[in-house]
Amino acid sequence: MDQFLVPPLRSEIRDREVAAEHIRRANRILVMGCSGGGKSTLSQKIAARFGLAYVSIDRDVLWLPGWVQRDREEQRAIIVAKVQGQRWIMDGTNPSTFDIRLPRTDLVIWVRMPRLLCIWGAVSRWIKWMGRTRPEMALGCIEKVDWEFLRFIWTFEEKFAPRVLAGLAQHGPDVPVLQLTSRWQMRELLDLLAISA
Repeated sequence: MDQFLVPPLRSEIRDREVAAEHIRRANRILVMGCSGGGKSTLSQKIAARFGLAYVSIDRDVLWLPGWVQRDREEQRAIIVAKVQGQRWIMDGTNPSTFDIRLPRTDLVIWVRMPRLLCIWGAVSRWIKWMGRTRPEMALGCIEKVDWEFLRFIWTFEEKFAPRVLAGLAQHGPDVPVLQLTSRWQMRELLDLLAISA
């Protein structure tokens, strides 16, 4: 299992019962973390349980058909429109848009699974959706796994965690953050929310 430093955040929630209560009351939740960690599945379950609009950064903002990335200005315009909604859960990390998303966010859930678990999640998802597009991805983006993507997952914590921490401190220092670092913690949270794992 990976060992990585989980630095304290100014508004971190460590008690999952308290976090569950925050989720019950939240109107706008940001779920972020490495690919393959389970953030989309968690987001969709919470969205269904509490009647929140589910927004996938991959499907709704980042990608066009055929794995063509949308222009950054257009991405930002879409996010500006999406965050104006009253009740949503947004699935996706992308620290470059924290300035837009965090001021409208009631709670952040940071899915911080060990990298081997994330690789397993991405590979098993690829096998499940081989030759097809999964629901939380843009149309025409056939599920794929390549060395570049595996390297992205392997180095995510080292390359992106510092950017995430800096973005949280700069754009959402008072937004409560729950970090989930194991499947057990995720299952416990789902149980507390009366959602089947």
